[in-house]
Amino acid sequence: MNNAALAVNPYLPQVATVLKTVQETPNIKTFQLRLDDEEAMAGFSFEPGQVGQLSVFGVGESTFVINSPPTRKEYLQFSVMRSGEVTTRLHGLVAGDKIGVRAPLGNAFPYEAMRGKDIVFVGGGIGMAPLRTLLLYMLDNRKDYGDIVLLYGARTPNDMAFKGDLPEWLGRKDISTTLTVDVESLGWEHKVGLIPNVLKEIHPNPENSVAITCGPPIMIKFTLQALQELGFQDEQIITTLERRMKCGIGICGRCNIGTSYICVDGPVYTNAQLKSLPNEM
Repeated sequence: MNNAALAVNPYLPQVATVLKTVQETPNIKTFQLRLDDEEAMAGFSFEPGQVGQLSVFGVGESTFVINSPPTRKEYLQFSVMRSGEVTTRLHGLVAGDKIGVRAPLGNAFPYEAMRGKDIVFVGGGIGMAPLRTLLLYMLDNRKDYGDIVLLYGARTPNDMAFKGDLPEWLGRKDISTTLTVDVESLGWEHKVGLIPNVLKEIHPNPENSVAITCGPPIMIKFTLQALQELGFQDEQIITTLERRMKCGIGICGRCNIGTSYICVDGPVYTNAQLKSLPNEM
């Protein structure tokens, strides 16, 4: 949906068709889709980090980050972790099925302000989804950014999403990619260890750097601590939150932290901004 359509009726989804699905893990499924209105699809614009509401008609809707980059507009991509009624019904959709989309919503990563800086991505599990958007955008505009470090981890190799991207990321010489799992697994040839511990082993330089992290809350908690131990200041650390988002336009009040509404003021926040909010995480 373009911004003009949202302005007319922010609750009304655009109808889209599922082009392809990818079973990333036993409980994460990726959907590639296009809006049925070709004019709306051609005019659709968004920025890395923005989200959308996906709806199963007659069931409900949930919020997911757009994890295809704005530099690649042949389709929109969303990845869904199965965790409730709506996500279970979404997992039942196949190519050719119809789906509702309300997007783009929320704010974006400050990618313009990151130009010329070194970038450190730290993702865990499905938390790689928003990072994927920004990473691909930066790879498509590689000359605008400094060194890129990617640390991606999951509990086991089977819990690691975006396996189709990993060979390229590991093979590229212009990014430094490290993969890790929590426990030893048969055939696993990469790091074994919790993400915050591996991050400290990698020891990225905080000078002229920005770190972006997303993953399970416990991972984020200890990753933030690790980044601070490495010398990253709160203004250099960015994360993204999508919890409790419901209406997506700041009306229902389900996603507020103090006076901040995640669906409008977020989902992207610096650690400095989070520290200024009530401790309701």
